[in-house]
Amino acid sequence: MKNILDVQHLAGALIYSGLGAAVFFGWFVIFDKLTPYDLWQEIVVKQNRALATVMSGLSIAMGLIIAASMIG
Repeated sequence: MKNILDVQHLAGALIYSGLGAAVFFGWFVIFDKLTPYDLWQEIVVKQNRALATVMSGLSIAMGLIIAASMIG
C-alpha cells in the first residue's frame, strides 16, 4: 500500500490545486469583464442578493467542472 503523503502525491495535489484556482480566478475575471456592470460593487456595495446567488451557483458549477476535468 502506497503512502498517501508521498512527495509525488503531495506535489501533484499542490500543482493541480494551484492550476484549478488559477483557472477559476481567470473565469471570474473574464465573466466580470463580459458583464456590463462591476460584479464586486453590485454584490458588496449595493448588496444585490439575487446577483450574489447567481454568482454562487455559477461558481459552484465552474468549480465542479474544473475539478472533474483535473481528476480525469
